[in-house]
Amino acid sequence: MTGGVDRLTALPLVVLVGPTGVGKSDLALALAERVGGEIVAADSMQVYRGLDIGTGKPRSQERQRVRHHLLDLVDPDQPFTAADYARLARVAVCDIRGRGRLPIVVGGTGLYVRALVRGLFDGPGEERSLREVLRVEAARVGAPTLHRRLQALDAEAAAAIHPNDLFRIVRALEVVTISGRPISALRAEARRDHKLLEAPVLLFGLERDRQDLYQRIEARAEEMLARGFLGEVRGLLDRGFSLALKPLRAIGYRHLIEHLNGLTTLDHAVACLKRDTRRYAKRQLTWFHHEEGLEWHRVEGPTFSERDLSAFIGRIERAWARSV
Repeated sequence: MTGGVDRLTALPLVVLVGPTGVGKSDLALALAERVGGEIVAADSMQVYRGLDIGTGKPRSQERQRVRHHLLDLVDPDQPFTAADYARLARVAVCDIRGRGRLPIVVGGTGLYVRALVRGLFDGPGEERSLREVLRVEAARVGAPTLHRRLQALDAEAAAAIHPNDLFRIVRALEVVTISGRPISALRAEARRDHKLLEAPVLLFGLERDRQDLYQRIEARAEEMLARGFLGEVRGLLDRGFSLALKPLRAIGYRHLIEHLNGLTTLDHAVACLKRDTRRYAKRQLTWFHHEEGLEWHRVEGPTFSERDLSAFIGRIERAWARSV
């Protein structure tokens, strides 16, 4: 995966997505070492400093093996958005390519991946009074009625939104009402203006047998506790971070905070942590199965075989050769 300076911009962007616990990080590390790559995290919780064990952040030895980007960017009480992520990730991808290395994006935050690969549209900000009117109306007539209204205003957006998904229905109606333009049209413009797609983008989705995945999730939760997850949470509280902060309401953190506050036993907190992580993994799979262009790979066993790695490397090298 090397070449002259004039070929560096043709280096593909490799994206590995899938549910928590499926093995994305292990595959990304193995690929990066084999093809001369660097990893760009796409995780909405790993951007926060001090949230290490509970977010599955790469350990120091893993960061020594392969250079990682977009970790530890802000403190838990600092705002960070998908737009912030997309901007910083594009800089990281360009930097990696500029040094002749292969950028490998890995993570389970679907919105971050979408923002990087497809761009974000510059829609109007939240109009709280309008949102409240729409929510009150939905409570009276039902979300499907608002969905039918959206179909008349923006059929493309309505087709991609479930009739009971009130949050997305309200946002789409809000955008078209304020801007006078359908949200689908604004998103299409963002994609046309997005320059990252000038080089090949290889989108890989990883999935496992559901029971295998759930067993890995439970084992991972036990490992986090053994590594000192409870102490990490206690340390965040000792530093004065508010329980209302979004990062501290994340899975795992909120469960252990309830235990530390005496609201539940540790066993119950851990059981709820595992349950909610399984539910989150299911939501991640639902999100990614609705994303376009993903090539899905079923993973079996604890490690990736040489055959698995060779297949991924072959796809990367063929895409790179076609682009130069």
